[in-house]
Amino acid sequence: MVSRNHLRRMACLLFGSVALFPMSAWAAPQFDPMFSDHAVIQRDHPVTVTGRSAPKEMIAVTFGAETRQVRAGKDGRFEARFAPTGTTGPVKLEARAASGSVAPQDVAVGDVFLCSGQSNIELEVRNAQDAVNQIRQSADDQLRLMLVPRVVADDPLRDFPQPVSWRPAGPDTVADFSAACFYMARELRKTAKVPIGAIASSWGGSRISPWMGARAQAAVGQGALSALVSLHGRDPFAAERAASAQWEQWWRKATGDVAGQEPWQPDSSIAWTEAPRIGPWEQWGVPALADFNGMVWYRREIDVTAAQAKASGTLSLGLLDDVGRVWINGKPVGMSARSWQPSRFDVPPGALQPGRNVIIVNVLDNYANGGLSGPADVMKLSLGSAGDISLGDGWRYAVATQSPPGAPRVPWGDTTGTGTLYNGMIAPLGAIGLKGVAWYQGESDVDLPGYADRMKAMMADWRRQFGSPDLAFVAVQLAGYGDPVTKPTDSGWAAMRQVQYQAMAQDSHGGLATAIDLGDPFDIHPGEKQEVGRRLARAMRAVAYGEAVSRTGPQAARATATATANGGATVDFTGLTGGLHTRSAAQAIGFELCGAAAGSCRFVGGTIENGRVILAGDGQPATRVRYAWAGSPVMNLYDEAPLPVGSFELPIAPMR
Repeated sequence: MVSRNHLRRMACLLFGSVALFPMSAWAAPQFDPMFSDHAVIQRDHPVTVTGRSAPKEMIAVTFGAETRQVRAGKDGRFEARFAPTGTTGPVKLEARAASGSVAPQDVAVGDVFLCSGQSNIELEVRNAQDAVNQIRQSADDQLRLMLVPRVVADDPLRDFPQPVSWRPAGPDTVADFSAACFYMARELRKTAKVPIGAIASSWGGSRISPWMGARAQAAVGQGALSALVSLHGRDPFAAERAASAQWEQWWRKATGDVAGQEPWQPDSSIAWTEAPRIGPWEQWGVPALADFNGMVWYRREIDVTAAQAKASGTLSLGLLDDVGRVWINGKPVGMSARSWQPSRFDVPPGALQPGRNVIIVNVLDNYANGGLSGPADVMKLSLGSAGDISLGDGWRYAVATQSPPGAPRVPWGDTTGTGTLYNGMIAPLGAIGLKGVAWYQGESDVDLPGYADRMKAMMADWRRQFGSPDLAFVAVQLAGYGDPVTKPTDSGWAAMRQVQYQAMAQDSHGGLATAIDLGDPFDIHPGEKQEVGRRLARAMRAVAYGEAVSRTGPQAARATATATANGGATVDFTGLTGGLHTRSAAQAIGFELCGAAAGSCRFVGGTIENGRVILAGDGQPATRVRYAWAGSPVMNLYDEAPLPVGSFELPIAPMR
């Protein structure tokens, strides 16, 4: 069995981090990174100062004018609790003990914001629009930034495994920081007029599920997956066996294959073809694979000596794009769990046998290139002192006759995992006070049901961790992306926007920053992040500061049938600032009237009357109204903020 400490050491090597120091290595008390030089501590919130020292050591912790005597635990951890303070600006922070003392410099009391999600909030200032000018003018010693490195963990971490620190905003710190987060914080500095700390903790391509802790997972019925992740931390082989059994059961149910006749069996009846080379199958020159997204099976036979069969091994297959599952002699080895990273699998004892052995790999590709992408020179079976077996050539392949949707993935992965990013990138923040959370995510959850429930559970769990049941959350509604439409069509992207609005509107401390008009139909990562930051700040002013501004921006409230012979509907709105206006046209465009049947939607023009939009009927049945119902819609309806109306679909209620 691979020990837990060994796994942690491997994780540190994988992420380029430093190993955690044993407590005995600290010659004097040390504060956790949240209380390091340039830290911002949340005002008007109980303060729990944490750190490390020699086990059982008595420490005097001073915060402002108060001092607490605390004793470190057996593990060397200590914490000191202080009452909230409303006084902002510089504050004294110090820890003194027999072993020494520490006093972080330039600590301030102000407001702290956490920014999290996937790539659109991860996108750095240097990669956003007007980067050179904005970086040059970014210096502000009262705006402090903390960037949390990417870390995956099977259980909640108490410490960050890589160095983390606060740094004042300036040209040398802003460039690599989240653009949307920086611009939001910079905007809030203008109105709050206090020191502000911004923490960026995000991972491109991630679903919401990796950001949900065990309590949140249990709340949405995923407690079993959390338990499996925890098992992986204790016994990786046992966890792999359990996950493989689930995958194999799913395959048999989805395809009708009976046990013993599945494609991963070494003597299955699949017709294999020689693979031209290692690399994406789209580049093989095989017409059937030129634009293929789905599953492809790979097969490689190897000869193993008796000595090699007894050795423990590591199977390296390079990049499996998008995700791969591996068997040896029909026995499961594992699934690639780290997106965009070379795969390595520990070969369990008994998997190899003297003589002929068969390696089977299933690769699922959902978009762009797919396959055993290599590179070939890293592909090998390493058997320690028994030698290595090169696997850079000799592969055969077969396109799967079926590529069933919904293939389960191992829950200890990164972007699709179960709590793994929360464990590594949120849990180590401890119980620090926060003023608000900016959340920009959802692209990876489009078409996955239950997002509103997952969002609700995650917000409740984070509020519990940070000790603030009314902690403000502001989500960014998805920006426009995708081919423009010439006729009404279904849109998962638009449906996600409506779910995001509903999730935040139903939360009394939730806000929404609409980005629908800031997108790029050809780039899922639009460069205009300054306006995203301004809109985040505006919504945060409503839910975190209680200012009299709309917390969601203009959104449709209801649709009612009109009393005309040709039908039609009247749409009322909520969250308006002033009245409604159209841009570049006398009519509002982007509206659709729909009947009950699929494919019955048609575009209609809208006229603004007294803050409402009137949609003229066309004599056809109309039971629903849709607006901006596309990934990248053309729409021109704004309020006076000015903010655009977001995507929506509403039933048409009878006239009252």
